[in-house]
Amino acid sequence: MTPSRLDSPAARPNMSRRLLGAMVAALLAGQVQAADLLTITRDALDNNSTLASERATTSATEENRNVARADLLPQLTAAGEVAYNSVFEQQSQKGFSGTAGDDRYTSYGLNLEATQAIYDARNSREVGVAEKQIDQQTYALAATEQQVLIDTATAYFNILRANDILDARRAQERAIGRQLEQVQEQFDVGLVAITDVEEARATFDQSRADRISAESDLQVAFEQLERLTGKRYDSIDKLQDELPISLPTPSSRDAWIDTALESSPDLLAQKSGVDVAREQVGVSKADRLPVVSGFVNYSYADDDQDYLEDYNSTGQVGINASMPLYTGGRTSASIRQSTYSLESSQFDFESQRRETIQQVRALYTQVSNDVSTVAARQQAIVSSQSALDATRAGYEVGTRNIVDVLSAEQNLYNAIANYADARYSYVTNLLTLRRQAGVLDEAAIETINQYLQSNGQVTFTLPENNGGSYDAALDIGERPQLEQ
Repeated sequence: MTPSRLDSPAARPNMSRRLLGAMVAALLAGQVQAADLLTITRDALDNNSTLASERATTSATEENRNVARADLLPQLTAAGEVAYNSVFEQQSQKGFSGTAGDDRYTSYGLNLEATQAIYDARNSREVGVAEKQIDQQTYALAATEQQVLIDTATAYFNILRANDILDARRAQERAIGRQLEQVQEQFDVGLVAITDVEEARATFDQSRADRISAESDLQVAFEQLERLTGKRYDSIDKLQDELPISLPTPSSRDAWIDTALESSPDLLAQKSGVDVAREQVGVSKADRLPVVSGFVNYSYADDDQDYLEDYNSTGQVGINASMPLYTGGRTSASIRQSTYSLESSQFDFESQRRETIQQVRALYTQVSNDVSTVAARQQAIVSSQSALDATRAGYEVGTRNIVDVLSAEQNLYNAIANYADARYSYVTNLLTLRRQAGVLDEAAIETINQYLQSNGQVTFTLPENNGGSYDAALDIGERPQLEQ
């Protein structure tokens, strides 16, 4: 009995290496814990650098209120002075010229003063500006948080999209590779012309290029997710096929617009910007009003001259009032400037309002169309499979050529890729609609997260030498060479 190639001594080391590699791969697979959308979203909320910057900006803005309010609270100052004095000449009351006593001495002085604003319209208005700025920044922070949520979800589903498209491209490459092998065998025995082999090879090369491009897209998608969260994920959970594809709730475009006008943080931030500008006009006008403050001060002065044993100690209690009469036109110009800024902020608010309405309308329409598109793409897979079966049958009896078969193969896998693209577009557009309406939160992410399956994972892997080693997985041997 002739031993097989698998029983030969040369084959045994290769078998051992393959078995060892399989065992290591299985062990590593058992240690990999796939991350789901909710976990990654929380990582993004904790680690996203843009969101962290916005939070720091919010804290800084909140301190503006304390800075502005401080000018309305009691102010206490202390000043001291120590001076070395030299007297070069002095004259007494009787006209005697010369020096008397110490001509060099040290003097000391101390002054304490407390003030309290009684009426200060400008500082009071500046507190109002700070309050409105806090409101504006709070809405800006909410907008950034929602943007991080949608960016993270989009990046997550872009990975799943790229993975499903890659699966379709790999299956397409395998199918066309088998077709190429079959045509080559038919050419070898003279059943088909050389042009059929050329057509099959060209289509195979294109499918291979499509697969390499899909692998690159998957790698880039993983990198984008890492940028948002600051973490690298070896694998993430897949989306279940049972995800319901339905119209958004409420199923009224006007209802979504009303929600956006009430809840959109971007729109509310612009509205608060109008309030800030209006308060700033009040600050400018307050420069024309008087400022009244009360004060208490105490001063003490002494020196070490030998012939003088006295010292000076005084105290004051009073009210100080001041009012600008003419500032060179500065106050009037400041009022005009802040008025124009108010007008500009009002136009910005109106622009944001119109954009919000347009975005919500467009997204609601897109999500509604996505529902129909997903169903149509799913049916296209069935139709493309039927067309491929019919084309193959026609090729067997000679009524169709190889170009028709290859075209039908491509149509089928394009339909599969388009179906995957439509499903993920529906999910991301639905979440984007909630983002534009201002109602995207962690609870909405958790709802989508329920349709992820932990038993199916998308793993981040780097292909060897840009996918060149993938030919070995096609089960078609080496790339056929044309025989002339």
